[in-house]
Order: sequence, then C-alpha cells, then structure tokens
Amino acid sequence: MKKVLIIIGKILSFIGVTILGVLVALLLIINMFCNGSSVKAKDMFVTTILETGQVKFVVNLFLSKSEIKEIVARNSLKEMKTEVDTNLIQVADTSDREPIVIEEVNGGTFRGKMMIIADPSRVYVATTYPWTEYGEELGKIVEKNNAIGGVNGGLYVSTANKGGHPIGVVVSKGKIQQNNTGSYAGLYLIGLDNNNLLRIIDVTKKSKSAVEKLVQEEGIRDAVTFQDEYSDKNNHFVKLIINGEKRELNGLGSGANPRTVIGQRADGTILLLVTDGRGDGGHLGATASDLIKVMSDYGAVNAANLDGGSSTSMYYNHEYLKTSVTMYYANSSWKIPTAVVVGGEE
Repeated sequence: MKKVLIIIGKILSFIGVTILGVLVALLLIINMFCNGSSVKAKDMFVTTILETGQVKFVVNLFLSKSEIKEIVARNSLKEMKTEVDTNLIQVADTSDREPIVIEEVNGGTFRGKMMIIADPSRVYVATTYPWTEYGEELGKIVEKNNAIGGVNGGLYVSTANKGGHPIGVVVSKGKIQQNNTGSYAGLYLIGLDNNNLLRIIDVTKKSKSAVEKLVQEEGIRDAVTFQDEYSDKNNHFVKLIINGEKRELNGLGSGANPRTVIGQRADGTILLLVTDGRGDGGHLGATASDLIKVMSDYGAVNAANLDGGSSTSMYYNHEYLKTSVTMYYANSSWKIPTAVVVGGEE
C-alpha cells in the first residue's frame, strides 16, 4: 500500500510540475507579445484578446489601462454614421438561380464558408424563446424549425456556456421576444424588414416603447442585436459596408478571430459568412479588414458583423460546416438563444 501511495504521489508531482511548466511557458509567450519589440504583434495580440469573452483579463496582467487604451485607439474602425439606403436594394426574381450555394472562402490567416441565399424571404431569426437558463446548439435550433441551414445570431449572456438569455433586442417573425437595450453602448439592430431588406439600425439606450415604435414603423420582421464599442473592456464592431461604402480603419482595424457576418447584394441575395480562428486549423482568424474585403468581393451592398468568437458556427443540410473553435464543442456549437436560419422550400 505504501509503495502504491508513493507511486501516486510521484505521478501527481509530475503532473503538477508539467502543468506549472506549461503555465510558465504560456506567461512568457504572452509577455513576449505584450512587451516585445514588435508593435504590430503587440497590437494584434491585444485587440484579438479583447474580443474574447472569457480571457480579456490576460492583457491587464502585462499592460496598464492607459497602454491598452492607446492600442485600442490606434487599431479600431472609424465611426460610420451612414444609414442603410433601402432604395439601393431591388429584390429580383430568383427562379433562374440556385436557391442556396455554399462556397469556400480563404484568407491569409483564416478559412471560412459563405452561404449564398438567393431568396431573402427565406432568411429569418429562430430562437429558443421563451428563454430558460440554457440555450441550444445551432444544429438543434435549425432542425427544430425545419430549416435547411443557418448561423449563430446575436449578442447573448455566454457565461459558463449556458447561453439561455439574449442581450438587447430580438425580433422573430414579426414578434418582439426580447426588448432591453439597457446601458449597453453601441447596440445595433441587425435583421430583415417586411420587404426582405437587410437593416442595420442603432438602438443604443432606446426605451422599450421607442424600440416597439421602430420595429412597427420600419416593418422589422426578424432581427438580433450586436455591439459596436471600443474600450479596454470590449472591442466589438458591427457596420462593415453600408450602401457600398467600406468602413474606414484605424491601424489594424481589429484583432483576428472567428467571425459571423451577414450581408446583402443589390438583387436581394443574402450572404452568410463564417470564419475560423483561435488556432482552429492552425489559423489565427479574420480581421475587420478581411471581412470587408470578402463581403465586398461577393458584392455586398450592406454587411454587418454578428456575434463571433467561440459562438461562430454554420449548419447546413443536417451537418455542421463550421463548428465551435472551443475544444469541448468541436463537433457542434456553443449553446445559443438565437440563430439566423434559412427556411426550407415550401
């Protein structure tokens, strides 16, 4: 028995030393990025980490708040006040086009999938409403709605991957299911109206009655919200292309991460893009600049960033084309409360 305990003790000691060694090595690597001679590497590392949901604190271990603010300030997207001009989109007849096309999208630091949906009326927001503590994987949401495919949706409470509660505003098939903009800065409504046009509307700190009025007057049928805010706490962005105008960048524009984007062409075609990152497939991820280029190359007149990171996922025809980059959910997605889905043919 004594020998067994000694062996167990040695094993535990070995494991402890190994873990400690890994942590020390990791801290040295992080310190190299934060305090090394390469300004570009530091900027990319900091902006990338600030876009994560759980490990933002890491940069605070090595850099002061003033240093972080300086980095964020010189690597962000410039303010874009341009509003969507719905007259630029004319939904065309889709009878002579492929209903749905999936294409590979590749960049220097990412790989992705583009879902091209000819008929925008098929695209809507599916949810787990009424909200409970836990959301559901993207695949389950798509299947339960008899949809053909979809991607993850808007901002939500992701703590402990429970994913049961969205943040901001949620509209599904004309019904407001969530209406609480709270004190969130830079909150944008992203979705489709009754004319099947992509809308990107600032709803920051709007009252419940103001949101209700907006949804009614603008005829919003399906929408979620995401955040456009640059600070030492958040590094999120929404608008990418508005009326064919590309958003201007400061420095790198953003970090590199997994992304989910929605866009619309002049003929009404909806574009849904997802990319990998955070080491998935050996890739760092896509920056704001990457997203703008890809969506522009695909003819998007308007395009907006949705929730990304570990939440990014795409499901189509009963299988995942893009799973979460989180190891524990590498075969599916995080639990989420909302998804942008494509309905099956009537």
